Amino acid sequence: MVATDLKQMDLDYVLHTYGRNYTHFVRGSGAKLFDDSGRDYIDFGAGIAVCSVGHGNERLANAICKQARELIHTSNLYLIEPQAKLARELVLQSGYDMRVFFANSGAEANEGAIKIARKFGEVDGEVKRYQIITLDSSFHGRTISTLKATAQSKMHHYFGPFPDGFVYAKDIQDIPNKISDVTCAVLLELVQGEGGITPFDRSEIQALAKLLKEKNILLMIDEVQTGIYRSGELFASQCYEITPDVITTAKGLAGGVPIGAVMTRLKDIFAPGDHGSTFGGNFLSTRAALEVLEILKEEKQSGRLDKTILYFSQKLQALQKSYPEIFIEEIGLGLMRGLRVRGLDTLTHFLQKAYENGVLVLKSGKNTARFLPSLTITKEEIDEGFNRIETALKTM
Repeated sequence: MVATDLKQMDLDYVLHTYGRNYTHFVRGSGAKLFDDSGRDYIDFGAGIAVCSVGHGNERLANAICKQARELIHTSNLYLIEPQAKLARELVLQSGYDMRVFFANSGAEANEGAIKIARKFGEVDGEVKRYQIITLDSSFHGRTISTLKATAQSKMHHYFGPFPDGFVYAKDIQDIPNKISDVTCAVLLELVQGEGGITPFDRSEIQALAKLLKEKNILLMIDEVQTGIYRSGELFASQCYEITPDVITTAKGLAGGVPIGAVMTRLKDIFAPGDHGSTFGGNFLSTRAALEVLEILKEEKQSGRLDKTILYFSQKLQALQKSYPEIFIEEIGLGLMRGLRVRGLDTLTHFLQKAYENGVLVLKSGKNTARFLPSLTITKEEIDEGFNRIETALKTM
């Protein structure tokens, strides 16, 4: 289909919830995307951290096709073999003694976490506890409760009244000040995907975890973006050497097939009927996720992932040093990295110039260029992407 016709169809029939770039991609291979004119782009965004094993991955495609020919869905009323195997892999690879619930997205996973916290607060202790503390500049989803958990007032217009029970802290150090007799949980990202890609201080997180354990308050880590080896480990929580009570994850878990997961050490918190999902954890999504986990485990165990993380970070640092008038610093964790840019206008200009030169880079916060490449990206693809960025910068 001609791109202009497709654009008009999109404008006519699809709700306008996205500020689209109307490029029409038709295929992908590794870290490259190709549009309908045949032009290629180096994808340093990976579908916002979703395409963890790249585009057109043969192993993932074969696993999906084979599963689709056998079974796609039966419902959670019956045993689902790849679901059970995936839950086991998440537990074994993380080392966390937990059980898993599967959903279809990060927002749904966080909804599940909120329900776990609320039930915990209801049944544990003499006083009913219901408040959940989250952080300024956080992002936890776009459902009504996860939107309220997201401490960004600009996103709350038009959608109230919201459910009660969410309290916002300015930063990690402010969380103890917000704890009350009715606090049941703290929900936070270790690296805020929409808040500038700055990892929180490890010692502060560890001190918080200790405090919450002493007060019998749940520590819930939103790893929707940091999870599934993007941090360099299966979960960023492992990098911080903490044991959360609840972990949520989604984006990169199935390489593009919709899936979300809630892991919790509270193995018996839910009884049948407390929570559920029609599509969550079906044959297709969990089989895809199993293949992704196997591919990424191989990347990690071979040492390739750690080398890729180091090389990508070094390329960003070199870029910052070469263009200090544009970039302030390089930040991030694993392959969730950012370049702090001198102002929103400069950031917007940089992202546009990168795109014009065939590189897809994302935005985070008001002044950060966000880099979320596939975890299987090659050295050659990284080099090509940064060469194109260098060309783009020379025109700014």
